[in-house]
Amino acid sequence: MTSLAAPQTPPINWVNVVFFGSVHLIALSALWCFSWQGLAVAVFLHWLLGSIGICLGYHRMLSHRSLQVPRWLEYILITIGALALQGGPGFWAGSHRQHHGFTEDVNKDPYSAARGFWWSHMLWVIYTRPEFFDRDTYRRYAPDVAADPYYAFLDQYFLLLQVPLAIAIYALGATQGLGLSFLVYGVFVRAVILWHSTWLINSACHKWGYRNFEDSQDHSSNLWWAALLTYGEGWHNNHHAYPKAAKAGLHWWEVDATWWVIVLFQKLGWVKKLYLPEPWQLTAQTVQK
Repeated sequence: MTSLAAPQTPPINWVNVVFFGSVHLIALSALWCFSWQGLAVAVFLHWLLGSIGICLGYHRMLSHRSLQVPRWLEYILITIGALALQGGPGFWAGSHRQHHGFTEDVNKDPYSAARGFWWSHMLWVIYTRPEFFDRDTYRRYAPDVAADPYYAFLDQYFLLLQVPLAIAIYALGATQGLGLSFLVYGVFVRAVILWHSTWLINSACHKWGYRNFEDSQDHSSNLWWAALLTYGEGWHNNHHAYPKAAKAGLHWWEVDATWWVIVLFQKLGWVKKLYLPEPWQLTAQTVQK
């Protein structure tokens, strides 16, 4: 049930302002160290960390338990997600479960679209509310994640993982005399574009697009260009209708690149359990033509 009390704006988190602002500013230096190889590294890591790490690992597998894979593979996928610089697995899953539990509630949804486009897009990480960023709080929403010692480790030290990643990217570029270009594009440009790609699901996909399921109790929508940028996550109305579904695109034209990877894992025998809506559930919904 949506809270009726007016939302309170917390004070600015200057640590986050400096951190996110610095990464954005360094990303602008890409204009002076451009290389096609560096751009290719950024695009590849945007896919690897975004589709495989965040969309498949953090979101569908961990937050919603839409599929189950062997533990060794799960740890690899979640580690890739931690490299995306979007927080540890407990924080990500806990806050996302709050979003689904209290969608668009101005006080209980961490990135409520009811508070405006820019709040849901990025201001929620600038005006940080303790109840959404406190470790004990988000652990209550993701106790299964918090109970895993490795995930608890990633929650605490995910930021440090950028150091070996940055060293590896720079070293790879240095072999071609492009160390700085690889570093700027592979770490900073990639991080900025991936942040905004992910944030668009919170903001744009609650504002624009079409709806397959009109009885969804929120303003979630399907937005094709957001789906392309996020490897299928932009079919957000579908996702809110069936949050546990491992497949976000339900029509043939709703391209879901992350689902293609899940299908590959199935063919390799790595998927133990998989949740998809039954056909009768889809036809029972009121679908807008």
